[in-house]
Formats: sequence, structure tokens, C-alpha cells
Amino acid sequence: MPTVYFNVPRGFDMLIAALRGDEALCRRFFGEVKFAFYAGAALPQNLWDALEELSVKTVGRALPMVSAWGSTETSPLATDCHFLAERSGNIGVPIPGTELKLVTSGDKLEVRVRGPNVTPGYWKAPELTRQAFDEEGFYLIGDAVKFADAGRPQRGLFFDGRVAEDFKLNSGTWVSVGTLRVAGIAALAPLAQDIVVTGHGGDEVRFLVFPNIAACRVHAGLPETAGANNVLAHDKVRAAIARGLAKLRQQGANSSGHATRALLLAEPPSVDGGEITDKGYINQRAVLTLRAKALARLNDDAPGEWIGP
Repeated sequence: MPTVYFNVPRGFDMLIAALRGDEALCRRFFGEVKFAFYAGAALPQNLWDALEELSVKTVGRALPMVSAWGSTETSPLATDCHFLAERSGNIGVPIPGTELKLVTSGDKLEVRVRGPNVTPGYWKAPELTRQAFDEEGFYLIGDAVKFADAGRPQRGLFFDGRVAEDFKLNSGTWVSVGTLRVAGIAALAPLAQDIVVTGHGGDEVRFLVFPNIAACRVHAGLPETAGANNVLAHDKVRAAIARGLAKLRQQGANSSGHATRALLLAEPPSVDGGEITDKGYINQRAVLTLRAKALARLNDDAPGEWIGP
């Protein structure tokens, strides 16, 4: 029976699936645990809500959820959310001795890090080291953040995606890939395991979706032996994805806040191909490169595999 539980968002997704419908496992998991810690990627709000719901149902109280933020180069954290946050995504405040510098980047705040925990550079790579730091010695980690409350910075920061992943539509509107990815997973829950946001240089945002095959199979009422292609082609699954896209459109009315279509990918992301990190975070650029044929099907205006709201 754990007293503290650590995992990445994909691990929590798998945990919730195991906890649902298993009262004995819920009692063993929630009976002694003091708090849960997530990191490695942004935790979709639907997973946060599901853990709270299961916790309240099992032990009568919400499981405290905390987080931290950083990278290998920051050994490994630079901020820590040591307080009870109201919702998912709060990465807290700088840890003692560490400084953050926030720099305007388009309509976002790029965050840079300096402190004794930050690496002095990359081994035998002076040019890479030079490119990794600004003129004041702050490490260019490549992430963006926003204040939980601009008037009260002590309430922490929210992870706001990767600066390098964001792109503009032809309208000139910026698409916040990290924010939209999390919102999309929540809108398509529990059928979407992860999402790759596309649309660079186009008029619309579109999704390549890595589905949760097990959840899709259950939703369609199919047996465990049903293959992935048959599951994803099922009318109930496609209808549920369409409803999720419509729900996301209602939440984000402008063109950058929702996707107009989605394509379900039967083949899971490849670690060997660099599509997914060891922490379970999707490498957007690698997926778009390796899945060029799928991207072409998604962008083909002729009715086909893709699903619209």
C-alpha cells in the first residue's frame, strides 16, 4: 500500500483504468497514500478529476496532487508545486537558489532558468553549449509558462507548452500546441491516449490521434479479440470522437482553439522512432515527420478516414 505515488501522465492514465471497477485495488491504493506526484508532461484535467473522484468515493477525501518542472539539464527540477493546487498544470514556484526569467515570445512568456542546479554545458560540445544559454547565463529550456494569478505570483506558474512547437495559421493566429493538446485529450476522453496537433501553414487546426484502443473497444462493445483497425472503424467510436471535437469547438470558438478534423492512428507511437520519450511525452515534430502519409490522409479534403465534428 503506497504512501507516496510518483508517475508520468501516461502512467496515471493506465492506473485509473485499473482502479475503475476494482474496489479492492482502490482501497489498497488510496488507503495509505498521502499524495501523488506527476511530472514529465502536462497532466490532462480529466485524469486529475478521475483520481479525485475515485479518491473521494474510496476514502472520503480528494487525493492531494503535486508536481514539479524542469529537465535533465536542471538536475532535474527548477520549480516545485509543494502546495495544494486547484487544478492540473500548476508547476509551482522556483526552488531555493534557482532563478527564472520570463521573456515575451509572441503572445507567450518563454521561461529561462539559472541556478547551481543547472548544467554548465554539454560535454565536448562548445557550440551546442553556447546556443543553450542567453547573454545572462540563463538556460534556454524552450518552455512557456503563465501565472496562476498575475497579481499573486506565489500562487505558482502553469506550464504553457513548448515555444518551439507553437505555430501560426494562415490567418496569423498563434496555435498553442501544448495547451490545445491537453484540451483535446480531455475533450476526447477516454478514447484519446495522446494527440499531435497539426495545421502549420494552413487555415485550420487538425489532430492526429493516438487512441486508447482498450477504451475504444469497450465503448464500441467489442470483444477483447477485436483488432485495432476494426475498433477504430466502429461507428460508435467515430461518433464519440466527432462529439468530442464538437465539444472542443464550443469551448474554443476561434480557429486556433479547436480542431476541424481528426485521424485515428492504429499504430502506437514508436520509442525507437523518437515519437515518444522515455517519460511518455509525444515528440510532435518526430510524429509529423514519420507519419507523413497519415498527415496527407488527414489533409485530403475528400471524405475518407478522418472524422469531423
